Amino acid sequence: MIQIQWLLPPQPLTSSLHHHRRSLLFSSRRRSLPPKPSSTLTFSNVSTKYFGFRVCNCVNSESITEESNEVVKVRAYPFHEIEQRWQKFWDENRTFRTPDDDELDTSKPKFYVLDMFPYPSGAGLHVGHPLGYTATDILARFKRMQGFNVLHPMGWDAFGLPAEQYAIETGTHPKITTIKNIDRFRTQLKSLGFSFDWEREISTTEPDYYKWTQWIFLQLLKRGLAYQAEVPVNWCPALGTVLANEEVVDGVSERGGHPVIRKPMRQWMLKITAYADRLLEDLDDLDWPESIKEMQRNWIGRSQGAEVEFHVLSKDGKVTDAKITVYTTRPDTIFGVTYLVLAPEHPLLSSLVSEAQKNIVDEYKEVASRKSDLERTELQKEKSGVFSGCYAKNPVNEEAIPIYIADYVLGSYGTGAIMAVPAHDSRDHEFALKYNLPIHWVITSDECCDDFEKPYSGEGNVINSSSSTSGPHINGLHSKKAAVEVINWVEKTGNGNRKINYKLRDWLFARQRYWGEPIPVVFLDENSESETLPIPIPIPESELPLTLPELDDFTPTGTGDPPLSKAVSWVNTIESSSGKPAKRETNTMPQWAGSCWYYLRFMDPKNSSQLVDKKKEMYWSPVDVYVGGAEHAVLHLLYSRFWHKVLYDIGIVSTKEPFKCVINQGIILGEVQYMACKDKDGNFVSADSIHASGDHKQERIPDEKVTKSGASFVLKDNPNIKLIARAHKMSKSRGNVVNPDDVVSEYGADSLRLYEMFMGPLRDSKTWNTSGIEGVHRFLGRSWRLIVGSPLSDGTYKNQTLVVDENPSLDQLKSLHRCIEKVTDEIEATRFNTGISAMMEFVNTAYKWDKLPKSIVEPFVLLLSPYAPHMAEELWFRLGHSTSLAYESFPKANPAYLKDTTITLPVQINGKTRGTVQVEVICTEEEAFKLASLDQKLSKYLEGKIVKKRVYVPGKILNVILERETNKVASL
Repeated sequence: MIQIQWLLPPQPLTSSLHHHRRSLLFSSRRRSLPPKPSSTLTFSNVSTKYFGFRVCNCVNSESITEESNEVVKVRAYPFHEIEQRWQKFWDENRTFRTPDDDELDTSKPKFYVLDMFPYPSGAGLHVGHPLGYTATDILARFKRMQGFNVLHPMGWDAFGLPAEQYAIETGTHPKITTIKNIDRFRTQLKSLGFSFDWEREISTTEPDYYKWTQWIFLQLLKRGLAYQAEVPVNWCPALGTVLANEEVVDGVSERGGHPVIRKPMRQWMLKITAYADRLLEDLDDLDWPESIKEMQRNWIGRSQGAEVEFHVLSKDGKVTDAKITVYTTRPDTIFGVTYLVLAPEHPLLSSLVSEAQKNIVDEYKEVASRKSDLERTELQKEKSGVFSGCYAKNPVNEEAIPIYIADYVLGSYGTGAIMAVPAHDSRDHEFALKYNLPIHWVITSDECCDDFEKPYSGEGNVINSSSSTSGPHINGLHSKKAAVEVINWVEKTGNGNRKINYKLRDWLFARQRYWGEPIPVVFLDENSESETLPIPIPIPESELPLTLPELDDFTPTGTGDPPLSKAVSWVNTIESSSGKPAKRETNTMPQWAGSCWYYLRFMDPKNSSQLVDKKKEMYWSPVDVYVGGAEHAVLHLLYSRFWHKVLYDIGIVSTKEPFKCVINQGIILGEVQYMACKDKDGNFVSADSIHASGDHKQERIPDEKVTKSGASFVLKDNPNIKLIARAHKMSKSRGNVVNPDDVVSEYGADSLRLYEMFMGPLRDSKTWNTSGIEGVHRFLGRSWRLIVGSPLSDGTYKNQTLVVDENPSLDQLKSLHRCIEKVTDEIEATRFNTGISAMMEFVNTAYKWDKLPKSIVEPFVLLLSPYAPHMAEELWFRLGHSTSLAYESFPKANPAYLKDTTITLPVQINGKTRGTVQVEVICTEEEAFKLASLDQKLSKYLEGKIVKKRVYVPGKILNVILERETNKVASL
C-alpha cells in the first residue's frame, strides 16, 4: 500500500482532511490513484506541471505492490511553477528597474534601501543571509506600492584576502573563482524573488568600478590625507601580508592559524584622525541604534586630559635632559604615581635600558611582538612586564619612580607611556601587586573600601597630595577641580600641557597581496635607494583605471615584497610629467576600500566620466535604510563615514552623512542540538549535576530521543537526565549549515521569506527550526486554498477563484481594515513578525465567512505581496488582472472601520459574573437585558426565574437580581 501524506491538507477535498498531516491511504491499484493526465505520464514522473505541487519519493506506478509503504508527500499549492513563472516575468519585463535620467520623476518621493553587499564566497548563501535581504525587499516593495521611486540594488564586495587565499590553495586565478561565485550568488538571490534592480549590479573587482576607488585615493593624497609611514604592523609571513588587529587571534592569523609577528614596515596610512571630532559629533544626528553609536564613540575614544613630562634620572640620581611624556585623563591622581610603564616599542627604550637589563628587555620585546594589540590590552589576561633598570622623577613631588616595560601599553596610543597609579587603576594595581611596587592612595570617597584593598577608579576628594618643596597643593579638592589645578600647574611650570586625545588611529591602508585595487602612484627610480621614504607621485587621472596585471603566480613572495613585484614589466614604467624611469606601487588597497563608497555608485553605475552625477546624488542621498550585520558596526561604517565626509568637503556629495538609518539584523543560529553528559564510566549524568561529577564527556542525542520536561530537555527513556540544549552560529565545521536552495526546493521561496520574518524581531538572533517553516508554509497553503479552492482530482487547480462580486459585510470590512492598519504599521516599524501574525489572524477569520467578496480579497493579496510576492502575483493574476501588482497602490486603512462599535459587557446574576454579551457602545438597559436573555449560556440562569431588579452601568456591567421563587417566568 502507498501512503500519501498531505503536509498541507487540501480543504475541503474530504471532511477527513481537516487535521494537520492527516494521511490518505490509497490502494496500490492504479485505478485508485489520481488519473494520469496523458498516456505517457507514469506516476514516477509526476511533476508540478501536472499536479501543481511537489511529489517526493515517487515510485513507478507499475511497480507498486501491496507491501509498498512508500510515503508520498504532496504539497498544498504549486509553488515551484508559480515562483519560476513570476521570476521569469520580472526579469523579462524589467519590473524592478529603477527609472533613470529623463525617465525619473523627481517630483515623487524617493526611498533608497540598501543591503551591505556580500562577499561572494565559494560556499554560497546559507539561510542566515536572506534575513536582511528579505527585510529590505519587503520595505522596497512596500514603498513602491506607496508611490515612491525606489532604489534597491545589489552588488559584490569581491576583492580581498579570502578569494586570494582560496585561489592559492586551489591553483585557480581569483578572477575566475570570483566570477563563478558571483554567478552562484546571483542565481540564489534571484530564486528568492528579491526585487533588486539587477541593471545596476556592480562588483568592486571591475576596472570601471575601481577606477573611482583609485580616484578617491588620489583626492585623499592631494589633500594630505594619504601618506606613507614606518609603522609597527601585524606581519604574517605565511600569508605574506599585514593583518588588521581584528584578523589576529592568540598570536595567529584568524584565517589559517598562521603565526603573526610585529615588525615595522613602510605602509600607506589614511588620516582618519583628522576627522575624529566630526565623526564623533555627527553621530548625534543619526537615526541609528544607540548601541552602534556607542561602539563608534568608544572606538574614536575622545578624552580630555594632560600630557605630563617625567625627566629621566641618571645612575647617580641626577635629572637628565631625557624625558618621558605621558598622557593622562586623571591628572588629579598624579601624586599617586609610583612607577611609569613604557610600551615595548617606545622609541626611547633602547637609550633608557640599563646594561644589566638589556637581555631580559630584548626577550620581552620579542615575545610582545608576536601579540596583537587586542591580545595585549585584553583586561582578563595576566599582566606582565620587566624593569628597565632606570628611574624617572615625578614632577609634583620629585620622587624617583621606576620605569617598567609592559605590553598592556601600546606604542600607537597616546604617547606610548603611562603614569601608573595602582591605587586607582585596576591594571596598574594588578601589576603593582605582582611586582611588589608601592601603592599610594590619593582619592577617597564613600564608595572606597575601608581597608583600601581594592583599587578605586572613581572620583572623590583628594588626599595625600601636597609637597613642601614643589608641586601644586590639591588636598581636600574634588577630583574635577584638582585636575584643573594640576593642568594649570604643569603648563605654568613647563612640565606639560592640556591635551585632547583619541583612541582612534590612522587607517593602515596597504596590503601585501595581489587581489586588490592597485594604488595609483609611482616612485622615481632615482629615489629608490634613499634612506627616507620615497616620494609618491600620483599618476594622472586620465590614466585611470590602473588595472591589475595578469599574474600566473600570485603567491606571497616570502620576502615581504608584495606579489605585484613579480609583474616586472608592469612595475617598471615611465613617470608621465618628467619622462623619467619609475616603479609602480606594488601594495594594494585593503578590502575595505571598495565598500567605502559603493552606495554612491549604485546611484549612477554606468557613468564613465564622474563618480556620480550631481543631480542623481542630490536626489537619492542619503541612503534611507541600510541593513547589515553587527560585525560591521564599527570599522565599515566608520570608514564609509570618513570617505563620505571627505567627498562632502570637495563637493562630490551633498549630505554630511551617508546612511540615514542603520539596522543590524540578528543572526540565524543552527538548529538546537541536544548534548548529554557522561561520567568517566560512560554513564549518563544530568547536566545540572556536572559541576560536582568531575570529568565528563558530552554526547549528541538525536532529536527523537529528547522530550521537554518543564523548562528543561530530558531523555525520553530517562527523564532524570537533563540535557544541554545549545544552538550555534552556522558553520561548515559544525555541520549545521542550512542551504536555502534546499529549503526553496522543499517549501518554496515565499515560505523561506515568510519564515525568516516570522521567527522574531529583525534585530534579534534566532534559532532555525524546520517545523517553524512548515507552519508558515501551512499558512500560505491555507491562503491559497481560501482564494483558489481545493485541487481537482488530478491535482491541478481551476483558473478561476472562489471570490464573488458582492458587497462585503461590516464585519468583513472591519477585519480587513484592522489587518491593513496592523500590517502597514509593522512594516513601517520593521516589526515584520507581528505583521505576519495579523495576516494569519485575518485568514483564520476569513475561513468562517460564507462568501469572499473581491473587494476584501484583493486588498489582502496586496498586503501579502511584500512578504510572499510570488503567490501574491499569481493570485492577483487569477483575480483578473493582466499586469504585475508591484506598482499597485498599497491598501490604506479606513478609520471608519477601525472603531469598535460594540463592546463586551459582563453580565452578573445575583452578583456573580455568569457570562458576557456583545452590545452596541450606546445601548439601553432593555437592549442589554434582551441580549442576555437570548444568550445560550446566560438564558439557563434566567429561565423560570423572576427578575427582582436590574442594575445597569452603561458600558460597564449588567447585574440581574432574581427572586428566590422558581414558579414564575422572568419578564422580558
